[in-house]
Amino acid sequence: MPILSEAFSTADTVDASRPWPRHLVDGNLWRDLACLLGDGALTLAGFWGDVGTVHMALLDVSGPDIAIASLVCDNGKFPSVAAHHIPAIRLERAIQDLYGYEATGSPDPRPWLDHGRWPMRAPLGSRTETRAAVPAYEFLTAEGDGLHQIPVGPVHAGTIEPGHFRFSASGETIVRLEERLGYTHKGVEGMLTGASLDRAASLAARTSGDSTVAYSIAFARAVEGALGVEVPARGVWLRALMAELERVANHLGDIGAICNDASFALMHAQTGILRERVLRASLACFGHRLMMDRVVPGGTSADLTGSGETHLRSLLATIRNAFPELIELYDNTASIQDRTVGTGALRAELVRQYGCGGFVGRASGRSFDARRDVVYPPYDQLRFETPLLTEGDVNARVWIRIREVEQSLGLIDQILIRIASGEFRAEVAHVGEPREGLALVEGFRGDILAWVRLDSDGAVARSHVRDPSWFQWPLLEAAIEGNIVADFPICNKSFNCSYSGHDL
Repeated sequence: MPILSEAFSTADTVDASRPWPRHLVDGNLWRDLACLLGDGALTLAGFWGDVGTVHMALLDVSGPDIAIASLVCDNGKFPSVAAHHIPAIRLERAIQDLYGYEATGSPDPRPWLDHGRWPMRAPLGSRTETRAAVPAYEFLTAEGDGLHQIPVGPVHAGTIEPGHFRFSASGETIVRLEERLGYTHKGVEGMLTGASLDRAASLAARTSGDSTVAYSIAFARAVEGALGVEVPARGVWLRALMAELERVANHLGDIGAICNDASFALMHAQTGILRERVLRASLACFGHRLMMDRVVPGGTSADLTGSGETHLRSLLATIRNAFPELIELYDNTASIQDRTVGTGALRAELVRQYGCGGFVGRASGRSFDARRDVVYPPYDQLRFETPLLTEGDVNARVWIRIREVEQSLGLIDQILIRIASGEFRAEVAHVGEPREGLALVEGFRGDILAWVRLDSDGAVARSHVRDPSWFQWPLLEAAIEGNIVADFPICNKSFNCSYSGHDL
């Protein structure tokens, strides 16, 4: 019997949850599930709060199978998952900040998203209260002769999002890195609550702007699963086309930015030109450079323009003509290889423990790809490979991006050949009763989870979106250990975690 089926064999199931089940569990089963996570038998796909309840989305990759466990928080408390499975710690701390629930037995009860600037504590909980004085945040310590601390951020030299990095170093060698995030918290879950579907879809699309298509697909699929909506074939193909364009644009930008952090500005300039061409083609095809709000529940809000296929054929030819020379330049330039090969190596066991997806996971041997392993359309009809390496260093993360660009170009070719004609958006009708939906889709950083509960009028009663960066940011701390301070920018860029998507 599959692990999840056996684990929930005696638990009650919520009938309104689709397409994967949600089960009501007690404290004992909750702890058992946390132990299964700690033993590596299951992967944590999501962990979030609700009114009086906490939810865990669990993934059994051998199935693959997904299920949600829900536990009522008696007296505002629940057994700590992080006590058995440390990757849950930041999600657990976020639940504490947003909902006010105490994780009993937590190895780290410090606040996470709450910096003491909110007018009240636990703004999404049922027992909100006016804020009292907040003590200063306590960073972890590192002990040893000759150690010193280097604080960096949250404001940085470039036009980038804010995050604070506290280095403990021995000379130039990093002994410990601790991150402090949450500076871009914008109250996504609070704004989603009570929103109409159109408004909620627009909010979800802005969780992390560089992944707007992937977030829109995840939210839309969660809604469609909840309501049993079947998207027209053309809408499905258009979504995949947008998703692959988004993937190519971001990977091209990242490859150049990584090289730029090693003072190899030529690669940055050339990949920047190619990225700009992708964005201009997206504008010509769908009316928006980032294709924001083009994916909606029921399908898409825009069709491919009449000249769209011509623009895309030209784009594919341009990238295929220029990209191989840039790859060769990267691979044969000793100065850039000296900076990327062996730098910021991430161990495979940590990647598996954290369920780390995307190019970070694949560079360290974890092959999970929601397009292939969870199998949502139209990827079940497309041929592609998920590149995999085991070195886990900056160079490996660059090469995964390179190979994914090549795979996405092939996917766009196939989509243009096979795209269906006809309608591209179906009506999303309310069913007159509460419904819930869950979706897991592949963004350029990795898998994105979206969960939504709709009320009987079709509005959003509660929703949660989870960025891949929740399981990647902690691993940057591990990857940088033992490297020199000067290599942090290139390691950080090779991860390129989202601040905005993480901070909610």
